[in-house]
Amino acid sequence: MLAHQRHGVILEAVREHGGVRVADLVERLGVSEMTVRRDIGELSRRGLVTRVHGGAAAVGGRSSEEPGFAAKSALEVEAKRAIAAAAAELVEPGASVALSAGTTTAEVARALREKPGLTVVTNSPRVADLLHDPADHARTVVLTGGVRTPSDALVGPVARAGLRDLHVDLLFLGVHGFDTAAGLSTPNLSEAETDRALMAAAARVVVVADSSKWGVVGLMSFAGLDAVDVLVTDRGLDAGAHPEITELVGELVLAGPTDGGSA
Repeated sequence: MLAHQRHGVILEAVREHGGVRVADLVERLGVSEMTVRRDIGELSRRGLVTRVHGGAAAVGGRSSEEPGFAAKSALEVEAKRAIAAAAAELVEPGASVALSAGTTTAEVARALREKPGLTVVTNSPRVADLLHDPADHARTVVLTGGVRTPSDALVGPVARAGLRDLHVDLLFLGVHGFDTAAGLSTPNLSEAETDRALMAAAARVVVVADSSKWGVVGLMSFAGLDAVDVLVTDRGLDAGAHPEITELVGELVLAGPTDGGSA
């Protein structure tokens, strides 16, 4: 397959799904990882895609741009599953937990379905659907009200009012980006306020974010890294970032294979 044909396949995948992984392109195109990365680099230089850790995404990157749930679901799938598995290990049976909206927290919800006796609070209709089981009378799922965002979060004053008097053991918080200077950030102003309300309701804050979000800064910061008790990410995180992060967060957990590869 010629270079321009490969470029067409990559662009089609990005347009259809909002992003594509290098590993998927290697399998689909039948070429080496180096070739795929070179193709993505060329398309990025031409302004046709955005180069991200592990693949390519639709052009954007503005601090106020909020990708949709479907677009984000196509990126870093294996890393998110590894992160979710590690995060679920932090939960004891019978605990009360909160989950923010997002594709990574949706994976955490899937990983928590086998935990008995949970009380779950969420501002995500998807998370609520994943954890609601009419046959399981030992699990309680509380869904906040609010206005729905492109990332499928319920936000605004109704959501914040529903969280104001609640107290949970753990919060699993997804973020648009995390950075030592900007802290935790999001492109949605209302979502930032709701995330603060979720954090205020939790005894422990666990941020779940794949390594491609390191250094990404959204329009609004809503908390510093020093407000994070546990950060669960994947082993693709730049090793140079470890000292910066561990100086601020309570605990850094790297999920996935121990051979140094990204989960």
